[in-house]
Amino acid sequence: MTPAKWWLVCSECGKTRDAAGLPTLCDACQSPWLVRYAAPPPPAAKQALADRPWSMWRYHEWLPVHDGESPVTLGEGMTPLVPAPALARAHGVAEVWIKDESVNPTYSFKARGLAAAVTRAKAGGAVRLTVPTAGNAGVALSAYGRSAGLPTDVFAPKTTPLRILEQIQVYGARLELLDGHIGDCGKRARAFAEQEGGFDVSTLKEPYRIEGKKTLGLELAEQFGWDLPDAIIYPTGGGTGLIGMWKCFNELRSAGWVEGRSPRLFAVQSTGCAPVVKAFELQESRTTPWPNPETVASGLRVPAPLGGALSLRALRETGGGAVAVPDRQLIAAARQMAHTAAIDASPEGGATLAALERLRETEAIQADHRVVLFNTGAGWLYR
Repeated sequence: MTPAKWWLVCSECGKTRDAAGLPTLCDACQSPWLVRYAAPPPPAAKQALADRPWSMWRYHEWLPVHDGESPVTLGEGMTPLVPAPALARAHGVAEVWIKDESVNPTYSFKARGLAAAVTRAKAGGAVRLTVPTAGNAGVALSAYGRSAGLPTDVFAPKTTPLRILEQIQVYGARLELLDGHIGDCGKRARAFAEQEGGFDVSTLKEPYRIEGKKTLGLELAEQFGWDLPDAIIYPTGGGTGLIGMWKCFNELRSAGWVEGRSPRLFAVQSTGCAPVVKAFELQESRTTPWPNPETVASGLRVPAPLGGALSLRALRETGGGAVAVPDRQLIAAARQMAHTAAIDASPEGGATLAALERLRETEAIQADHRVVLFNTGAGWLYR
């Protein structure tokens, strides 16, 4: 038998299992699985990158795909890393860069995670896909489910921006709107999956969305010439991207592809829904549900993130932090990002710039730092 390229390890209790079928949460403690690989990619894989297609699958040795396997892809990844010298001057730091995820297929960073999740779900035997969404994940799953030939059911709050809902329907998914927030949609999606035989690809309910998001870190490393930035400010709802980059930087260092410490990771949330910030400030190891979540940044309206404990570990292990900003500030910062860096940022992307100002005031980010802000989606979808 060919040795397994990867297996799964529970993020909480350490139980292991093989990767066959359609894994969901750990059956022992109901915590998320993390992918572990049998061996790191060899140095030759790093040298081969120059001749590979410009998509996230150029890093296939780092990803859960078998040799010769064709992933479900729409060309996601390898998004621009845009210098923003005017923002650096305005905020008194050496360098500010914006990783612009809005140019992905389906206009957001969700394309990465869903490409990986749908690839493994199809290979594992899924016949139908479902997801609760605050918006962008529903658009991405609709597109990748269509590409994979799998019927898709999306459950979204009625308050989701209209253009995002239209995009979900453009790709032919069945859309159901509910009162409440993404947590309420999650309950409906789980019930639907049990009743109709759909596979739930909610954030961290399966292990592969993290692996797709991990490519955010791989791209940053390559785009910076394998010299990692000092700090990354990331808009955090479910936390998959934050966790994926934390995992990625640890793997890169273990493989010898980069040297030195990992970038300090900073989570930013809205003051209207900040469970990770609250838990971080109270020095707690896990989040507690946020009552009555309200924010215009729909991707941040996640009151009870399943990955809360992992997000907190990522922040603390990298020496980072967490900050909450009010909606008026993140909206103004998104406008500033457009005017100074020509990036049409989503409200979540604007939150990272608002957070930079706060983090400079507290000197959590220093004047000599190279800082990366993430714009996770297209601003026009919210208007």
